[in-house]
Amino acid sequence: MASMIYSCRECGANLNLHAVHLYPSDFYFEAGNKNTLSFSAVDSSKFRFEKEDKIRPFFETVNYWGIQRKRVKIKCNSCGKLVGYIYDDGQPLTDSIGQFGFGPSQVVPRNPRYRFKNKALGISSET
Repeated sequence: MASMIYSCRECGANLNLHAVHLYPSDFYFEAGNKNTLSFSAVDSSKFRFEKEDKIRPFFETVNYWGIQRKRVKIKCNSCGKLVGYIYDDGQPLTDSIGQFGFGPSQVVPRNPRYRFKNKALGISSET
């Protein structure tokens, strides 16, 4: 079976992303999935992470919006190009149904989700 190699489109560096950690394309996320690939784990030596904290309204989807956006930029460690963001809407860390039984939401701690822009990745297959 061929494995995929995900590299930075800007400089060609192998980002060491593994399809094992790839979320299925139809997996539901509060912050959407449009034109992106989402991974549950990455090799942190390949990236630089920068916290972003903006006070201004943002709308990702109908259910995922707010006034203060806290997210982390993912930049290629080789060239510094922005390749994606880390969101906090991955799988729940617990099996809890949330506060008052409303289902998973911001009150349930969630695993980080590494969301990469399709146009920032070079994808090739290795046989």
